[in-house]
Amino acid sequence: MNKPVIVLGAGGHASVLVDMLRSQGIVPLALVAPTASAPRAVFADISLWHDEAKILAYRPHEVELVNGIGSLPGNSLRTELFARYQGLGYRFARVISPQATVSAYAELGEGVQVMAGAIIQAGVRIGANSIINSGAIVEHDCHLAGDNHVAPGAVLSGGVVTGERVHIGTRAAVIQGISIGADAVVGAGATLTRALGVKQIAYVARSSVMPIK
Repeated sequence: MNKPVIVLGAGGHASVLVDMLRSQGIVPLALVAPTASAPRAVFADISLWHDEAKILAYRPHEVELVNGIGSLPGNSLRTELFARYQGLGYRFARVISPQATVSAYAELGEGVQVMAGAIIQAGVRIGANSIINSGAIVEHDCHLAGDNHVAPGAVLSGGVVTGERVHIGTRAAVIQGISIGADAVVGAGATLTRALGVKQIAYVARSSVMPIK
């Protein structure tokens, strides 16, 4: 990153990204959030802007953006902000933790974020604005579309193919060769053994909890 960096958001996901950037000697120019959240030590000495006017004061070629909005099923803010600023000509930086393992033969789209402990193997393609979260494993030849979130500890075996805006929950597992449709959700802890259609949800049924006598 050879340009000043502006982070969209000032919550938990943004704090992890800023920590990653600091570890690489990059201190963002500013955080952009409509309201101030609880103070976080990792944000010390970084300006907080409450609206986008100051972003737009910079021409698109003068800065890089980092999408610090987290990704949850049913929340489209991260996707909307990415599309909005791309449409205005701005570009989003990839952020990759030094503690992640990414094959030189993997392809990462614009704005992809790879968190600590993640493993991305050869032949993988990750679409723009996707998050490969802490400790997630994306095995060989998986092709993920844009705006995906592979949550902490999830495992995708070889050859998994996903549509846009797919969420793979914490510690979920997807076996090899499975296809997942756009806007689908694999719930936390679920094991997916067959194709999942558009907007479908796979989840683990929770057993009832009985009181101790």
